[in-house]
Amino acid sequence: MTSWDPVTLEVYRNLFYSVAEEMGVALCRTAFSPNIKERRDYSCAVFDGEGRMVAQGEHMPVHLGSMPLSVEAAIRDVPMDRGDMVVVNDPFRGGTHLPDITLVQPIFEPDAARPTFYVANRAHHSDVGGMTPGSMPLSQSVFQEGIRVPPVKLVSHDAVVSDVLKLILANVRTPAEREGDLTAQIASNRTGERRLLGMAVKYGGDEVQAYMGHLQRYAERMTREAISRIPDGSYAFEDAMDDDGQGHGPLPIAVTITIAGDEARIDFTGTAPQTLGGVNAIYAITLSAVMYCFRIIVPFAIPSNYGTIQPLEVVAPEGSLVNARLPAAVAGGNVETSQRIVDVVLGALAQAIPERIPAASYGTMSNLTLGGTDPRNDMEFAYYETIAGGMGARPTADGLDATHCHMTNSLNTPIEALEHIYPFHIREYGIRDGTGGRGRYRGGDGVRRDVEILCPGQITILSDRRVTRPYGLHGGEPGAVGANVLIARDGSERQLSGKDSVRVEQGTTISVRTPGGGGWGTAS
Repeated sequence: MTSWDPVTLEVYRNLFYSVAEEMGVALCRTAFSPNIKERRDYSCAVFDGEGRMVAQGEHMPVHLGSMPLSVEAAIRDVPMDRGDMVVVNDPFRGGTHLPDITLVQPIFEPDAARPTFYVANRAHHSDVGGMTPGSMPLSQSVFQEGIRVPPVKLVSHDAVVSDVLKLILANVRTPAEREGDLTAQIASNRTGERRLLGMAVKYGGDEVQAYMGHLQRYAERMTREAISRIPDGSYAFEDAMDDDGQGHGPLPIAVTITIAGDEARIDFTGTAPQTLGGVNAIYAITLSAVMYCFRIIVPFAIPSNYGTIQPLEVVAPEGSLVNARLPAAVAGGNVETSQRIVDVVLGALAQAIPERIPAASYGTMSNLTLGGTDPRNDMEFAYYETIAGGMGARPTADGLDATHCHMTNSLNTPIEALEHIYPFHIREYGIRDGTGGRGRYRGGDGVRRDVEILCPGQITILSDRRVTRPYGLHGGEPGAVGANVLIARDGSERQLSGKDSVRVEQGTTISVRTPGGGGWGTAS
């Protein structure tokens, strides 16, 4: 079908989007862990029969731009039949970092010899083994970060492959919770399968597939139109990660964006080589961050799919901080370095279209993991969360306070849920007044979150912007840096580094204080 109708295109756009969203609802409601149920640290997407993304839910940007590489790896490495699902978390074979586990399912129409569609979902599991509870350690190699799963079948002909499941569960600290979350991911994909097959029955498989292609081409045309509105030229910017948690830093990330007509070349030459600590990003993360930046500058609503990336050439030198090689430690690349990639890409675009680009947001997910043995039931627990900060000021408005920005789109875990499920007590949770940068429009303020652990345990923090400040634009001041403070039972305080891991006694409080966003414009 070569012709298409714009009204029908919009109908299909919303149909495909609703499938991805319903997959997310199924995953959220059936998962076991608060990280998925409450924080919604998951993503779902729909793909065509070639494995090209068609639609995604409004979930995690860092997942969605990189998930197509997981689908590509699953299709390439594992022959899939009806009722099969492939699991993968290997960062060097389609994954991002080890806690992000992806399930890929082919969908066959009746009597079809090959898949008509694919669906996939990715969820952050709060423990997949490794050096410390929560699997976000101060590692020096990916082998220290947890179990690494290449693309293999977790479900075969609608039955769970018990040996694969047993192998995964034997390598994690919280096997019951992991099994529950994996089962929820299976249910999510099956929800997508039912909806897509129902759509094919109602409208005809040929028409559904044709409009998948029309949507991808439409997204490409609209992205090209947005790029063509940027003045031709080259725009360079550089920022840095504070450090890698192993004594190396600052670590520069440099980009040069070249705009030529309706295409853009995003070149990260000049970025630091991959480093010993766990802030290395694999190529999928860099691609995801670039895709996000160019999607948000499109001044009109478009689907985010395979077409969005077609006008973009992303050059990331192999062996660098933004395209690391095995066996690089990568736990923080997905969550920390991705944020800085966004900062440098937007910093470069601010030179070309200053009236449309905000100042730097807080620039870190401030990843907090806590683990130990719960004295209430004598069972091991592992908890993970990211903590909000200040949004950068915009060209026409102040930045928002206490919000998750850019590559994260998660929620906070409600205090009531946190204290009910884990041996924690929230001592303080509020906005850090005055941490946003001043300017014509001020940056948003960060937050302070104090968590007391009510048993002996391990606390690990992976954070950044504890040394380098989120930049302001056009005369705006930078936002304040964050801080991590350990508070003992007697009230004494000890400053932790941006990336730290400590054993603590019962009654110890970790206080995470996140950065503010940069200001925009000179204050009057």
